Amino acid sequence: MLWRRGRRSDNVEDRRGAGGFGGLGGGLGGGFGSSRRGVGLGGGLGLVVIVVLALLFGVDPTTLLQGLDGTGGYQTEDNRQPGQDSGNMAATDEKKEFVSHVLGDTEDTWNTLFQQLGRTYQDPRLVLFSGAIQSACGFAQAAMGPFYCPADSKVYIDLSFYDELQRRFQAPGDFAQAYVIAHEVGHHVQHLLGITDQVDRQRSRLSKADANALSVRIELQADCFAGIWAHHADSERNLLEEGDVEEALNAAAAIGDDRLQEQSQGYVVPDSFTHGSSEQRVKWFKTGWKSGDPTVCDTSGGLE
Repeated sequence: MLWRRGRRSDNVEDRRGAGGFGGLGGGLGGGFGSSRRGVGLGGGLGLVVIVVLALLFGVDPTTLLQGLDGTGGYQTEDNRQPGQDSGNMAATDEKKEFVSHVLGDTEDTWNTLFQQLGRTYQDPRLVLFSGAIQSACGFAQAAMGPFYCPADSKVYIDLSFYDELQRRFQAPGDFAQAYVIAHEVGHHVQHLLGITDQVDRQRSRLSKADANALSVRIELQADCFAGIWAHHADSERNLLEEGDVEEALNAAAAIGDDRLQEQSQGYVVPDSFTHGSSEQRVKWFKTGWKSGDPTVCDTSGGLE
């Protein structure tokens, strides 16, 4: 991905180095999660599934958030963690530049698309943290992976997640990493369009299985919105290189609920899915990428 061609966003908050949070991440397994607010999109999962989703970026942060209020203090001047050498710091700062450019490009895409819809896009903020953080949606640990909090319109990510994405889950490549950000921005788009509020209202009236199915639709739509961004990043700004789309599709397949459950427990329980199968996630990213039109991302009519 030729990400340096893109515009760098100013909407990045660097909370790495905030006192008391370093080292709490433990064995970071990845997981990029659902849009979060008072009622979780992934609620009602069994313990085994919760652990599975906490290992990769299909996790719903609500299952681990503790419901605390406030945002917590942070500092931005010194990002170096205890024991972090200059080489690691340089690599981390490179990742910070990367996410800043990717976020900026999503801003350009969605500002234009919202204008075409006669609406105004409000840029989200992206928060970098290390280990754990207090968000407006509650206390979150890095092991949950990246997540979006609609209560403060912010995407949260511990950059060490990208190392796990490549090393443990064999989903390498900068465009796989960009897909993670674009998926979380997709949840922000849902929030601005009022979809998140609609889902919260519906969930309280649904059975566990039906609520899980609704969560799957929301996650697949965020994947489709990520594909929408990829389409415009390629067609309008020529940021994609050969193999980039394949990197995103590989990452989408790696986080399917069926693959995660098979790897963790040896069998699949479709009624417990909250993010969709590998096939579904690949399919909906490709749907957005091929079209570039947000109206194709209506997952309410069916999942297949």
